[in-house]
Amino acid sequence: MEQQFYKFTAKNIQGKETPMSNFSGKTILVVNTASQCGFTPQLEGLGKIYQKYKDKGFVVLGFPCNQFGNQEPGDEKSISEGCLINYGVTFPMFSKVEVNGEKAHEIFVYLKKELKGLFGGKIRWNFTKFLIDPKGKPLKRFSPATKPEKIDAYLAEYFGG
Repeated sequence: MEQQFYKFTAKNIQGKETPMSNFSGKTILVVNTASQCGFTPQLEGLGKIYQKYKDKGFVVLGFPCNQFGNQEPGDEKSISEGCLINYGVTFPMFSKVEVNGEKAHEIFVYLKKELKGLFGGKIRWNFTKFLIDPKGKPLKRFSPATKPEKIDAYLAEYFGG
């Protein structure tokens, strides 16, 4: 069951189908993002923890989502440019997805089932974060309000300082 995450694929921000198996052996933080959310400044902090731990096999995967308050209305080009220009994002970004409902991307269907949050199997807002171990096993779910700095402290312990 641990390997199930690696069976999924998603289109990257350039529209190319990307197997999650490309990230096999890495510790992964999956985040549903938005460009016009109160939590959007977290992109900068997520970028910092990505840079800090990427040499230890850590990667952040950003999935833009427009299901919460129309906070990601742009197309992939504007999303990509906004993330880079405003927040210096260098971690992999994917095409816009839905995280709840009938059209929810299979990655989020799986993660919500494995790591139920405060509200059960739903994602309540942008910047919900899911940590996955190097074997593809979902480890921990962080709320939208959990700042990357707090995740950094968790990762420092996880990676052993």
